[in-house]
Amino acid sequence: MVPLFVTALLLAFPVLLLFAAGKDALSFTIPNWIPLALAALFPVAAFVVQAPLASIGLNVGIGVAVLVAGMAMFAMRWLGGGDAKLLAAAALWLGWPALLTFGLVAALAGGALALLLLSLRSGPLRPLVLMGPPWVTRLAEPGEGVPYGVAIAAGALAAYPQSILAAGHLAGVGGL
Repeated sequence: MVPLFVTALLLAFPVLLLFAAGKDALSFTIPNWIPLALAALFPVAAFVVQAPLASIGLNVGIGVAVLVAGMAMFAMRWLGGGDAKLLAAAALWLGWPALLTFGLVAALAGGALALLLLSLRSGPLRPLVLMGPPWVTRLAEPGEGVPYGVAIAAGALAAYPQSILAAGHLAGVGGL
């Protein structure tokens, strides 16, 4: 397979995650096409890097399990629907053992994001934030949600080098 095509295909994951994070921060929404695109690109990427069938099956199982968990968290109003779908799509790409890094970094990034938003929503920073652009003002609005897609993207990007897709490709180009 043409190395440039493989690299471009594998770069789709971080690019789509960054787009989802930016869209979530700006509008508190993650378009459905982003997790759908990630889910559709996964089998292509797995085929291109010649991932073992057992690993692909494990990734699919993890993606389904995380989707079910995300749906439960959505039902309990802990996450938005877009966050749950993005979480599952990222887990599909990451698989095991990258899932551990993904969960840990996403949780830490989510906590840091929550602390940042709390500091923007109260106290001495609030008047300064109100002078900023509309999307920052909206982020700093008391009672607004947390754009958790930002934390999901941070966790997924941190874990991506451990995934079967990225690790297999990096090993094939000299272990960079």
